[in-house]
Amino acid sequence: MPELPEVEVTRLSFADRITGARILSARIGKPLRWALGCEPAELAGRTVCGVRRRGKYLLIDLDQGILLLHLGMSGSLSFAPDHPEPGPHDHFDLATTQGVLRLHDPRRFGAVVYAGGEAAPEALKLLGRLGVEPLGEHFDPAAFHAALKQRRAPIKQVLLTGDVVVGVGNIYASEALFLAGIRPTTRASRIGPERALRLHAAVREVLARAVRQGGSTLRDFSNARGESGYFQLEAMVYDRAGLPCRRCGTPVRMIRQGQRATYYCPQCQR
Repeated sequence: MPELPEVEVTRLSFADRITGARILSARIGKPLRWALGCEPAELAGRTVCGVRRRGKYLLIDLDQGILLLHLGMSGSLSFAPDHPEPGPHDHFDLATTQGVLRLHDPRRFGAVVYAGGEAAPEALKLLGRLGVEPLGEHFDPAAFHAALKQRRAPIKQVLLTGDVVVGVGNIYASEALFLAGIRPTTRASRIGPERALRLHAAVREVLARAVRQGGSTLRDFSNARGESGYFQLEAMVYDRAGLPCRRCGTPVRMIRQGQRATYYCPQCQR
């Protein structure tokens, strides 16, 4: 699943190129996770004012309303002057005066939703419960620790939930916990101020580094220019079960938490 770094890398790869464009037409293919919320023809004539990100959602600001895009489990966006005829997995095209934005999503867990604004019910349903942005100025260490003290679940699960801090998906949660020296099964409420501060810094560092590396391409992720990411090549524990820890040499372990694979070093993460 594309996580926060992949979504941010995708945004950076087309935001400046589509900003200022006028929408010519929109096409919907097979149904996605949620309905568009308007007739595609109603988008024609509107202007793209910019592209933002909220967690794993892309927000395309229009002069009237916004489009919220989610890449789901297997989705990717491409933006080019034109595209070939849509294939069986090309489920949304937004044709503009500056190019065509296309959503390719083999598993169809992605979504494109129109809302009148961020305060509209359609937007609040998707964005209203999201936690603080980990790369933003409002990600405060003290508030982060206070939120963890209220949670009895394992820290890895709390990070994935997204209501304390948004967008820390499976890959980057494992990596941040390794960097902070915290075992993923540790109850969140048992993490003291010092370790919470280390984890706060680790989350920011891992996500920022992943964005610089273009995200992680484990299967077929690419940004809107068709470029792959390389963060997975420097992962410390993720997808390295049985291999020696890059820091101490102890074999990396893999366990299941909430049906997701978790990787950690039993020596470095106490």
